[in-house]
Amino acid sequence: MTNVDDLQFGLETFGDILGDDNGGTLSGAASIRQIVKEGILADKLGIDVIGIGEHHRPDYSVSSPETVLAAIATATDKIKLATAVTVLSSDDPVRVYERFATLDALSNGRAQVMLGRGSFTESFPLFGYDLKNYDDLFEEKLDLYEQLRQEKPVTWSGNFRASLKDADVFPKTEHGLLDTYIGIGGSPESIIRTARYGYKVVLAIIGGQADRFAPYIKLYKQAAEKYNNPVLPITVHSHGFIADDENEAIEVAFKNIKANFDRIGQTRGWAPMSREQFDGETKTGSFYVGDPETVAKRIARTIKVLDLGRFDLVYGAGNQTAAQRERMIELYGSKVIPRVKEILAEEQA
Repeated sequence: MTNVDDLQFGLETFGDILGDDNGGTLSGAASIRQIVKEGILADKLGIDVIGIGEHHRPDYSVSSPETVLAAIATATDKIKLATAVTVLSSDDPVRVYERFATLDALSNGRAQVMLGRGSFTESFPLFGYDLKNYDDLFEEKLDLYEQLRQEKPVTWSGNFRASLKDADVFPKTEHGLLDTYIGIGGSPESIIRTARYGYKVVLAIIGGQADRFAPYIKLYKQAAEKYNNPVLPITVHSHGFIADDENEAIEVAFKNIKANFDRIGQTRGWAPMSREQFDGETKTGSFYVGDPETVAKRIARTIKVLDLGRFDLVYGAGNQTAAQRERMIELYGSKVIPRVKEILAEEQA
């Protein structure tokens, strides 16, 4: 198991539109400014990573996460700055490299690239891509990104963008390689691909028991060894909400997570979330909801069962208020993370 001292803990937000105190919502602009404030708070609390999602739809505020991360970078000192995720399939790998290299410069090497195929598909028609090429786009663009990541002139050709001949891109990073992860929903092909490129894995577990992902982690380790790449620490991200009072946490989370999942489900054919389903997820599934002690115990179990190197809590789902989100971050940084480390240290001892 990962040494407790080496464990990392992150926060991720998809940029949900903020709720106000009267049951309404604030603007996307106000929601973006709030995320910057939350990133600064997380840094002060010693949280290791802040990740921000990319979406192109009205219920989320952030379409350019690197820009928001750059704002956080200039006001923080230690926290790592990640996307969650960058939809590489509908982006240009050259621009992805350039944006992250710029973020890396602004933050003194704290940028983390988290690449994904995109579980939301609004960006594909927006930028002129056909969803029938969903898998091929990612595979081809990942190949180009990896060549660009080596920071040497690239000669390359493919089916979905112009060819390159001895093309060099700038700025260069000061430490050699951009820190790169791939976000995975659970497909074996994605696990094997990540191991082949030697990138780090972020498993998105948004429902069901975390234990069921153990075979995927085993597959990653086997594939990494097959391709003679190092076995790197695994990250899991899952939704959650923390409050001082257990019942308050459950009611706020149910209201907002249900609204969020039901809204998305209207376009994906999901049935509305029942209270029974929500309660199951908070007790034994992948919603980490409750007071600090409850959440700490459940996170500690997941880290142990899956032998994780990092756990990221996805916060702010639905239209939570700024006060609710800030208090959750305070409790996560000041109470939950220390308690998780304490529980795991006692078990290791």
